Amino acid sequence: FAPWHPGRCAELIVDGKAVAHAGELHPRIVAKYGLPERSVAFAVGLSVLPETKLVKPFSVGTMPAALQDVALIVDESIVAGDVQEALRAGAGNLLESITLFDRYDKIGGGKISLAFSLVFRANDRTLTGAEVTEAREAAVAEASKRTGAVLRS
Repeated sequence: FAPWHPGRCAELIVDGKAVAHAGELHPRIVAKYGLPERSVAFAVGLSVLPETKLVKPFSVGTMPAALQDVALIVDESIVAGDVQEALRAGAGNLLESITLFDRYDKIGGGKISLAFSLVFRANDRTLTGAEVTEAREAAVAEASKRTGAVLRS
């Protein structure tokens, strides 16, 4: 298949239709157009791709984010999503995102540790350390109230 080098290219097939090709260009094509040796390229046939909804772009805050990690000890029967929702509810409107990044189950006694990364940001100003601490403490308090979570030391 021109312009690809035999054995050094790939074809992406969706629903039985070739929608894309990628790989190293054939040496004759490279020579014809004066390209560097072993040039690579890809081609996508947009007309054969399935239609999808347009994704609306989201705005990125211009103010700096404040990152806080919290590790909480909970009963092993507690679902991480419940702890995450409690943290979200307690943190208030300064919380931009929350991500579970660790689950440690070797605590013993039917307990596990869940570690979350919380990102705080205000749209109109740089947050103070006190504001971030207050939001984090409120988040932990709500998680404690709803799930019995205890801050891991």
